Amino acid sequence: MSIYLDAGTTYSKIISNDKIFDDKFCLKNFDGKNYYILPSKIIKSQNIIPTRSCGHMADASENEIIALASGAKKLNIDSDATVLDLGSRDAKWIKFKSGKFHDMDWNTSCASSTGATVEMLMKFYDTKLSDLSFTPEKFAVTCGIFGMEKIMDSISNGSKPSEAISMFVHGIAFNSWNFAKRPEKIYLSGGFCENKCFVDSLAQYTEVVPLGRFVLCEGLIIDKIHSV
Repeated sequence: MSIYLDAGTTYSKIISNDKIFDDKFCLKNFDGKNYYILPSKIIKSQNIIPTRSCGHMADASENEIIALASGAKKLNIDSDATVLDLGSRDAKWIKFKSGKFHDMDWNTSCASSTGATVEMLMKFYDTKLSDLSFTPEKFAVTCGIFGMEKIMDSISNGSKPSEAISMFVHGIAFNSWNFAKRPEKIYLSGGFCENKCFVDSLAQYTEVVPLGRFVLCEGLIIDKIHSV
């Protein structure tokens, strides 16, 4: 049995050649592999021994930047490319030049550029992801705490929660583009690929190509790892 685990703070992603979880957690079956997305708390409660793993919620055996780079190169990205991965609690990017590693950065200390803050706000204001949409206005999100304060002030002044959170998401998108050094094109990895408000906001500044949520998992599979 082969199990490749990207254990995120909120959700974990798994690629396995065996059926190891209920079908409700299986996003797809492709090329003999099962692709799972499930809450990380379930992973912690199971006796799972991954073949290779990365992420905050696992006794990780591999570096996330290496997994990101290896997984992205399998997806036929440009030889000159910037790949940005946004998760629940961190943001990281890697840049290739002529197909080789050129530059990278990893922010693990500020929640203003991650998904956890957005998830908490949506839960608090009983807002669904489908309620969010691109708005030309944005909050200057330099800190997750101050960002939440701006959202609360905006709502108290009459804005709908969905509108205020959308402005916050736009601010995160702008920050992400700046964090990645303002590339003309970004290959996007992680849960924000499914946040249309974020993708549409980021697209105001750069071309966006979503890669999905399994990039790091793909990068853990040894027999397909490319040179980075």
